[in-house]
Amino acid sequence: MVDLSTTYLGLTLAHPLVPSASPFSKDAASAKRLEDAGASALVMHSLFEEKIEAEERQMERFFFHQAIGHGEADSFHPVPHDMQTYQEQYLENLHKIKSALSIPVIASLNGTSLTGWVEYGKQLQQAGADALELNVYHLAANPEDSSEMVENRYLTILQELKRQVSIPITMKLSPQFSSPVNFAKHLEAAGVDGIAIFNRFYQPDIDLETLEVIPKLELSSSQEALLRIRWTALLYGKVNISLAVTGGFHNSDDVIKALLAGADVVHLCSVLLKSGAATLTTMRNELEAWLTSHEYESISQLKGSVSQQHAIDPSAYERANYVQVLDSYSHPSGVLR
Repeated sequence: MVDLSTTYLGLTLAHPLVPSASPFSKDAASAKRLEDAGASALVMHSLFEEKIEAEERQMERFFFHQAIGHGEADSFHPVPHDMQTYQEQYLENLHKIKSALSIPVIASLNGTSLTGWVEYGKQLQQAGADALELNVYHLAANPEDSSEMVENRYLTILQELKRQVSIPITMKLSPQFSSPVNFAKHLEAAGVDGIAIFNRFYQPDIDLETLEVIPKLELSSSQEALLRIRWTALLYGKVNISLAVTGGFHNSDDVIKALLAGADVVHLCSVLLKSGAATLTTMRNELEAWLTSHEYESISQLKGSVSQQHAIDPSAYERANYVQVLDSYSHPSGVLR
């Protein structure tokens, strides 16, 4: 029997397949379906500080300032005593999901202020989260922000949270850092327990009729997994923290490649949205079958065996094969070049 267990953020998981933040974790019933399909842990959908702030502004406007200049309007919009805020609903939902599941539940937080990161992180721990994923969504568009300032933003958030919470913390990184390995080492020194690579920043589109910039949501594809696999292979052995990959993992082949590169867990989202929770069962069975057919006894034996430090040709992960790749292209039949 192949041992599929892995360790992530100090948590022992039955296997590396972990559903990431998605609509599946918005209620206990759908989260339970993921567990029943074989999920080894679950990442909650994010708690957004900006949504809390927007709700507070709306409450201030419609409930608390309704009578300014109009004393007779005091009773127009009485504040409901049983009204739950978005924040209260999220924390209650986290508590319900944690109570309903036997697998670890990792809370996800998307903050906008240092105070928010710390206060909401503490509340997520109190609600029962086994670990905390920091979903830092920062685009360095300000020309005054140096790369050092951008990195320090992440480090400051992490350091303040580590002083206030005791559960493991993982940080979700974007692929836009100039030196990811160096930055990962700084995060490790600051006390991070793991990193998830890479955050998928949704890209706005331009409407050619109205010329408006519009939001656009696109699910991932397997092609995106290659960037994550490459940087996992470069990071493995250079840092002593948990490595998760997220974005573009749609089948068992993608998962196996990530594990060979050195990932501890593989986060799944788009494939579950496209194909349903049962995909977890299929991918787990295919993972076990592959390990058995290739005579691996465990995930730990497999993990990192094709990372840069263990690859037959370590330079293949860097520029050495650049020209070879370009020369390998063959144009389609009938197309002149």
